[in-house]
Amino acid sequence: MKKNLTLIAINYFPEDTAIGLYNTQMTEYLAKNGYNIDVITGFPYYPQWKIREAYTNRPTFIDEEHGGIKIHRYKQYVPKQPSFAKRILHLLDFTFGSIRNLFKVKKCDLVIAIVPFTTSIMLGLILAKMRGAKLWVHIQDFEFDAARESGLAGGKGINSAVFSLLMKIEAWLLARADIVSTISYSMLEKLKMKTKVQSYFFPNWVDQEEINHETSKRHPFLESDKFKILYSGNIGAKQDWEFFIKIAEHYNQDDKIEFVVVGDGAGKRELLDKTSHFRNIRHHAPVDFSELSNLLCSADLHILFQKNNVIDTVMPSKILGMMASAKPSIVTGNPLSEAAKLFEESKGGYFIDSDDFAAVTRNIDYLLGNLDFSRRMGAAAREYIIEKFSRTMVLDLFAAQIDHICT
Repeated sequence: MKKNLTLIAINYFPEDTAIGLYNTQMTEYLAKNGYNIDVITGFPYYPQWKIREAYTNRPTFIDEEHGGIKIHRYKQYVPKQPSFAKRILHLLDFTFGSIRNLFKVKKCDLVIAIVPFTTSIMLGLILAKMRGAKLWVHIQDFEFDAARESGLAGGKGINSAVFSLLMKIEAWLLARADIVSTISYSMLEKLKMKTKVQSYFFPNWVDQEEINHETSKRHPFLESDKFKILYSGNIGAKQDWEFFIKIAEHYNQDDKIEFVVVGDGAGKRELLDKTSHFRNIRHHAPVDFSELSNLLCSADLHILFQKNNVIDTVMPSKILGMMASAKPSIVTGNPLSEAAKLFEESKGGYFIDSDDFAAVTRNIDYLLGNLDFSRRMGAAAREYIIEKFSRTMVLDLFAAQIDHICT
């Protein structure tokens, strides 16, 4: 008998980056393997923080079908400038607005609630109670911890009393799940400090055929003969853009190097303003997923500059694609983070303390002057990531765990 599964997540198709991409690929895999799938989601808005044009004039509640999956959408509030307070309104509007869509799900054996948002767990609990289903909570981001650590909540973080209340609510919700998963081992350890509920390691993945340097073509954003340093992804508060500007400024008079930033997000306008006078930075809008392999594989070096105080609340999924492109990466952040372990084990790039400007420029210079070494480093990155994070392996194990939970 086919199992009935409901995904609750604000990010979903046609969003084809970050969490939305993984949610879509996960449900499409399950649908192809015999599951009946409903999705409770919002209107597509990420990473632009603007509801997509094709949806702007649609009714508040719409029902769609894509790939045999039933999709129930609520048009949530999306702030143009997503401050911490406005993000809370965004969260609450999606949560309470989506309650109506729960009643459209007539059969359900398992609910999967994706965090963020933590309040998606509340929707999952309601639906699980209504339909006698199990509840699986999957954490892509410990949003309250990340808000405090990345500075989204202000200089001193959330007022201690408010933050304490949020953590208690989080713990209460997690305790009512049947199983809770997250995307890295360090996040799994953090999860075990928050709840005693059964946990599961469910990492993000990469498809070695979708990102493949052997079949990719030169992307028009990276056609120059210079040494092309690429950042592709969300432009937000979790990245250290001041550090990026400092690095770019160091090379501003170097005609052998150019920086290419492909992305969108809450911080893009500010970044454009601060870098408008740079001669070596090119800015572009995000590309469709169909172009991602060409983009990533056309770079000479990938960069991701993270803030030092974000350790185990986030495991950047974009690193998987960067490494799968068979090009080296330089990532900064806290040396205790799990991303640091990826590069230590794979030898596919450099993970550097986010305060070490000299180490970053030294390694850029070394890769620029040693292209054969750079190619070997990129090959090591791809080999490692395919062995550890291939899409088929991760999702096959995930489906087996679902069958175990639902028996």
